[in-house]
Amino acid sequence: MQAIVICHKLSKQYGAGETAVHALREVDLEIRSGEFLSLSGPSGSGKTTLLNHIGGLDQPSGGDVSVAGQHLGELDKGALADLRLHKIGFVFQAYNLIPVLSAYENVEFILQLQGMASAQRRARAREMLAEVGLDGLGDRRPGELPGGQQQRVAVARAMASEPAIVLADEPSANLDSGATESLLEMMARLNETRGMTFCVASHDPRVIAHTRRRVRMRDGAIEADEQA
Repeated sequence: MQAIVICHKLSKQYGAGETAVHALREVDLEIRSGEFLSLSGPSGSGKTTLLNHIGGLDQPSGGDVSVAGQHLGELDKGALADLRLHKIGFVFQAYNLIPVLSAYENVEFILQLQGMASAQRRARAREMLAEVGLDGLGDRRPGELPGGQQQRVAVARAMASEPAIVLADEPSANLDSGATESLLEMMARLNETRGMTFCVASHDPRVIAHTRRRVRMRDGAIEADEQA
């Protein structure tokens, strides 16, 4: 399988001297196409920091990250934004949906940014919403949907552009147990049937139990890397 993400001696330090905080300590990690991987660990372990670096949302203090064959440190802001737009899907714990847009329009929005023709992006948005179990709910705005369904819209939006990898940060944080189980089963199915690559940062054991590769972090370093 092709390596989608390669982290080499990735480090992140905040501050200097005795008060310096080492959020990442020379992390080496490869994520291959088709994997369903979790980053777990206690608060402050570095899992969200690592996810943010993979997504190009933060700059490392040392080391290197490459995504889909491109070294993030070599990209200017425009090229980095273009990489995120075309190669990386994001799912945040707060959903980050646009409240004045319908579910269809939220999914279409990223496709519009990519320059996809109107008819094609409408068809893709319908397909993705049906894929996540929201067929018939596309005209509803986020405020008209419960949290579990809002998170499904977020997953549909992340998948719509067919990115190389989908990054999810604590996707179950605002969901009850039923919605969490439903969301995770859906992500596992998409991983198996569509070959979508997922990297999920979470301390929730329910999330970790659904992933097929489990990377555990502590104090900014990888403590364990196991296949389920």
